[in-house]
Amino acid sequence: MIDEPGNSVFQLHARLARDGFVLGYLSLCQLLLMNDSRFPWFILVPQRPGVSEIYQLAPADRQLLLEESCHLAACLAESFHADKINIGSLGNVVPQLHLHHVVRYHNDAAWPGPVWGYGEAVPYTDELLLATLRRVQGKLPGWVESTSVARGIV
Repeated sequence: MIDEPGNSVFQLHARLARDGFVLGYLSLCQLLLMNDSRFPWFILVPQRPGVSEIYQLAPADRQLLLEESCHLAACLAESFHADKINIGSLGNVVPQLHLHHVVRYHNDAAWPGPVWGYGEAVPYTDELLLATLRRVQGKLPGWVESTSVARGIV
């Protein structure tokens, strides 16, 4: 089932599930990692059915989304020694509300442009995936790990 307006049960959009790994859960959001090893690229997906825009969230959920986004951005900036953290919510392809958090470096392949649509994704190897996860594991308040994290290698 695709999460669309009118659904009463949250379901992760099939495209997000296909393109990344569900790492775990925060108070409001599922935490995903895009399967593109060129960029440390994490996604927060508020677990609210039928929501495609931030303004559609209840005020308390909007605040919680901001808090979780800030915690994730700070964690990524520190863990990956980022030059910049790009945060964006587009929704042009996947209508389900989700916030991208992409670690950027002045010398990365897409700099200074956006990572969306830049080249072909390079899937994670098991070793690189494990190393990436270890950099952020346990550093986010309220993070509960998924039992199916990253192909079961963690």
